[in-house]
Amino acid sequence: MKGFVSRVSGPVATVRVESSVRAFEAARVGRAGLSGEIVGVRPDSALEVDVALYGDPSGLSVDEEVFFAGEPLTVELGPGLLGGVLDGLGRSLHGSGFYLGEDGSPPQNRWRFTPAAALGDEAFPGGLLGTVAEGSRFIHRVLIPPDAPQAVRGNPVSWIASEGDYSTQDCVCRLTDGTEFSLSHKRAIRTPRPFVARLPLDRPFFTGLRALDALFPLAEGGIAVLSGGPGTGKTVLQQSLARRCRADVVICVNCGGRGNETAELLEDFSGIPAPGGGSLIERTILISAPANVPPAMREAAVCLAMTAAEFYRDMGYSVVALVDSVSRWEEASREVEAHLDGSEGSFYARFARHCQRAGSVETLGGRRGAVTLLNTTSPKDGDFSDSVTQAALRLSGAFWGLDGERAQARCFPALSWGRSWSLYGDALSGAREMGEDWLESRNYLLDVLSRSGLARAQSDEERWLLYHSDTLRNLYLRQNAADFNDSQNPARAAMLLRFLVALDKRVRKVGFPAEAFSVRSELVRLFALSEEEFPDQAQEWLKRFTVVADFAVADAAAVVVQKAAS
Repeated sequence: MKGFVSRVSGPVATVRVESSVRAFEAARVGRAGLSGEIVGVRPDSALEVDVALYGDPSGLSVDEEVFFAGEPLTVELGPGLLGGVLDGLGRSLHGSGFYLGEDGSPPQNRWRFTPAAALGDEAFPGGLLGTVAEGSRFIHRVLIPPDAPQAVRGNPVSWIASEGDYSTQDCVCRLTDGTEFSLSHKRAIRTPRPFVARLPLDRPFFTGLRALDALFPLAEGGIAVLSGGPGTGKTVLQQSLARRCRADVVICVNCGGRGNETAELLEDFSGIPAPGGGSLIERTILISAPANVPPAMREAAVCLAMTAAEFYRDMGYSVVALVDSVSRWEEASREVEAHLDGSEGSFYARFARHCQRAGSVETLGGRRGAVTLLNTTSPKDGDFSDSVTQAALRLSGAFWGLDGERAQARCFPALSWGRSWSLYGDALSGAREMGEDWLESRNYLLDVLSRSGLARAQSDEERWLLYHSDTLRNLYLRQNAADFNDSQNPARAAMLLRFLVALDKRVRKVGFPAEAFSVRSELVRLFALSEEEFPDQAQEWLKRFTVVADFAVADAAAVVVQKAAS
């Protein structure tokens, strides 16, 4: 299908079409071949459409030709995504170079394919054809695409490729009706991948940050909002989550941020080991749509991230998508909508569809996979009542609000204890990974933090409450943003908290001795011990402290008796 440019207004071109075209159909605009997408039909003409441009419209003139693809914006999904940097349209900026070039040239990479299907096996969408090893630890499962014709169910496998090296376009499986499958397939980025059923959100998603996992946990397949004003550490916290979290695949989206953020992440992740082995970059996909790209590219980047996340979810993996930030996505959407008619407020409907793509599901192939979603917002002056943050909160199960004063005091993470919350606590209370006493420990932490805000140090009990709550904040909840050695094991975090609870009970039992107010330096030494050394040495230290405290209390009592006698 063909059309002609009739007007250019900022990032939107109005195009006269020769016949009917579909909304969100992909297009090539002008002599430069700019990528675009139909985002609206103009109300004053049934044969004019608005095309959002994914390139610089400078030099685009009236009556230049526009060619429509006849299909929505799609992306190739297959081996080679991990470890790469992509733009909002899925074109490789760094890494394996998996994606087709602008001239349609085929990729050159070849992958070692190991067949899993056999002759005569039943074929069905989501069925496993074979595997490809990516990096040092990741096993890429080659599946029958979800949009494969339903007729494949009646056509068993007639040929399967032997183990060997293949490009992403080579046929590796053929059915009796002649249908062929390769290592990759195309998928529209705005169309969610189908699944069998949604599953309960009863598995914890460990972030590696004790303040979040202990107080405001996130479920695997859940949605969280990270929000804070300028300078509160949103970017640092999000990058720390990408490094520490226990996910099989991490997808980071730079939506309207600094252009060099992606380069910094790429450099950092290449040298940091991931939980379970390998480097972080081997499990990460970076999608870059910074502030200097056309605004429509930012939404395409977010849709691409969710499409890639669902792709790995269908393999049975746990995937986390980190979108930074929704506020800049909304700004870009307003910039595009300003040049359209009748689309005011449509961003929030698209954002709701974006959030609905998260979840824990049973896939078409009978596996369990999950897409966990973390959206960040940047409210002006840290005001969480702004419309974008409120829209995100209505669709989320956890809120991590950052506090400017705590950030200025160099607390990491700079969480606001009073304003943050999680709705996943009850559902996760029975999870084995959280520990049997997790709910009790969480309630203990929240109780100490809330009561310490009212204490005035007018008694020994209040003095101890303030001292102990400060210990909890600075020794347990506070972490080093650049240190990843102490945060990967949730069992260690639970062990440290149990020790602090036991210390509190001992101090209260022996009557708040003066020695209790000088233990923090000893605790710092204990917390630096390895997971194997800590239990025995902590127990030994607690025994010695009890003996010393008992003697101190006895001496104080003897002095009181002596004074009374005299």
